[in-house]
Amino acid sequence: MKTAISLPDPLFDAADTLAGRLGMSRSQLYATALAEFVAKHTDVDVTARLNDVYAQESSVLDPVWRRAQSRSVGQESC
Repeated sequence: MKTAISLPDPLFDAADTLAGRLGMSRSQLYATALAEFVAKHTDVDVTARLNDVYAQESSVLDPVWRRAQSRSVGQESC
């Protein structure tokens, strides 16, 4: 997909320099940067949803499961 965007000159120049240094095209650099940005914000959404769940539900581990978990990592005293 082709698209046109406007960037401040200093940002364009810095991106162009970085793309050259990394041996990739500007398109590759922009696509990689955008993919990382989207992934970062997707992770934030997942964290927010998990926080909502744990705000409504207890996250306390049953003592039997806690002991089993402790034994599995070699921490008998937990």
